[in-house]
Amino acid sequence: MNRRSTLGRYAVAGAVVAALAALALAVSPEEALSRLRWLATDPLRFGVAVVALAAVRPLLAWPTTLLAVAVGFGYGWVGAPFALALVVGTALPPYALARAGRLRIRDGSGTGEEPGVADRFCRAGERFAAESGSVRAVAGTRLLPLPSDAVTVGAAAAGVGVRPFLVGTALGELPWVLAGVAVGVSLDRLAASGGSLVDPTVILGMAAVGALVLAGPLYRTFVRPDAATA
Repeated sequence: MNRRSTLGRYAVAGAVVAALAALALAVSPEEALSRLRWLATDPLRFGVAVVALAAVRPLLAWPTTLLAVAVGFGYGWVGAPFALALVVGTALPPYALARAGRLRIRDGSGTGEEPGVADRFCRAGERFAAESGSVRAVAGTRLLPLPSDAVTVGAAAAGVGVRPFLVGTALGELPWVLAGVAVGVSLDRLAASGGSLVDPTVILGMAAVGALVLAGPLYRTFVRPDAATA
């Protein structure tokens, strides 16, 4: 009982402190970082805190890169695989919820009534995923600077299976995770200097790659559907 209570306190405190460290960095960086340093002095305690942060992240729609920043601060570059696993894992709850909603929408679309907006969205996503391939669609979309949970919901609505969703998420999130870990490793220096957390050219570069990956399937699916069957 005492052990469970202790772990519960670590989880709650860790989630709160990690969130404050990320969200309050611009306001009071030294205070936020001092608490994060306290967590990082114990690797096990820090790991529990980051896992707790990953668990509550979908509920508050925090960016997934926040996890990579925290892991980079606590574990350095060796924590990159752990950060990627957390980012992929934290996408599963919203994926499961959106997939359940899609099944209800699609089951109700065979009544002969005019399809609603949600049903048309699902059908468009299905066409795009079929044209591009599920892994490519998820990976390419995640390279774009879009909210992670929005991409997750879109993938579930498009009927992307669990395995291609996980593979595509890992591939598409990997550059963001590496960028986040790099920020975490340099967080003390960046807070002291007031420098930019992420170089805008990195964001533009990943967005350009994502656009190139998706350009052909988008064109064939929505601009010239006949080109896909030609």
